[in-house]
Amino acid sequence: MSGAFATLKERGFVSQCSDEEGLRGLLDSERVTFYIGFDPTARSLHAGHLQQLMLMAHLQRAGHRPIALIGAGTTRIGDPTGRTEARKILPIETINANAESFRTQISRFLDFGEGKAVMVDNSEWLANLNYIDFLRDIGVHFSVNRMLSFETYKMRMETGLSFIEFNYQILQAYDYLTLYRRHGCRLQMGGDDQWGNIVAGMDLIRRVEGAEAYALTSPLVTRSDGKKMGKSEGGALFLDPTLVSPYEFYQFWRNVPDADVEKFLLRFTFLTVAEARSLGSLRDQAINSAKERLAYEITAIVHGESEATAAQDAARAAFSGIRVSGSAETLAEGRGLDGIPSLRMSKAELALLSAVELFARTALCSSKSDARRLVQQGGAFVNEVKISDVDQPVDIAWAKEGQMLLRAGKKRYFRVLVA
Repeated sequence: MSGAFATLKERGFVSQCSDEEGLRGLLDSERVTFYIGFDPTARSLHAGHLQQLMLMAHLQRAGHRPIALIGAGTTRIGDPTGRTEARKILPIETINANAESFRTQISRFLDFGEGKAVMVDNSEWLANLNYIDFLRDIGVHFSVNRMLSFETYKMRMETGLSFIEFNYQILQAYDYLTLYRRHGCRLQMGGDDQWGNIVAGMDLIRRVEGAEAYALTSPLVTRSDGKKMGKSEGGALFLDPTLVSPYEFYQFWRNVPDADVEKFLLRFTFLTVAEARSLGSLRDQAINSAKERLAYEITAIVHGESEATAAQDAARAAFSGIRVSGSAETLAEGRGLDGIPSLRMSKAELALLSAVELFARTALCSSKSDARRLVQQGGAFVNEVKISDVDQPVDIAWAKEGQMLLRAGKKRYFRVLVA
């Protein structure tokens, strides 16, 4: 366990800490139970959650015990953090289905063997709370003035803050208290935007139990070009392969700005600090090998080594101009064996389409208007031939050995398998 806190610092996981020296001594001297919460507001975790998952994995490898909290209870309220308007209230059935997906995904990052990690759902203790008792026992410890001093609530006061959202911080604080009582949890972590909520839980433990607990947040991850992590050109970069294919996932990391390579290697892989910094220091064309390593390592962690290898091979083939292997007959519906996303269509179906309509059928474009803009801007290619006419019909002769390779812009590929 020695050096656990230093590892977090070196890898860039530490931003705000309630007591840095105290937490350093605790993590370096004894086994600590800690937790991070994940509210199941979508079908899948996305790349924005990766930092917290990797943080938990690094601490577990150092000998500490993680608690992964699925916030099926708090999701019924909706976290106002970072929001300019209230979150949409999801049906309980949707929340529960999302929670089940989260459990499966989180299990790939942590070892839940006996005594090694804990998975909990806060609806277990939040769903049936007695409101009067809760106000008397827990609500009494919260100051409205102090809550309004946190940036989240100050920002929302200008646009409107509902009473239901105002309760969110109290419920999250109660989660921390409950985990302290049940599991001896002494550290809660999250992104910088969660600082107010985490500190509230730490203070609640001190007031109610007279015990020392800790808060630690990590910097919100943004790319050097200002884009928020977790977002791709088509929306959220989900970890679920049915929402974002391993090839698309790989390509996202392969195409990050040069300035982000070292930071992402440190936070999103298990490479040593020395190797991450060595790769991140490469310049010019050499940095591309570091980006390939980054993309491979993260894809292997999320989707497995075989998927990472397939995505890497497909990307190399597409960019080097080498014909992608695999006939239409041997490729699975929905995604090519080599990793490039694909779609099977018949010759008769293709003959009725324009090039714009063809691109709109793929994951390269979200709609016909999106595909039309792509053509007009000179970014649509079939077998490396630019499509310049928005009225261009599909030519069956485009199919080479039963497939067409479509490209949007410089780096996004999709294959049409001709039945």
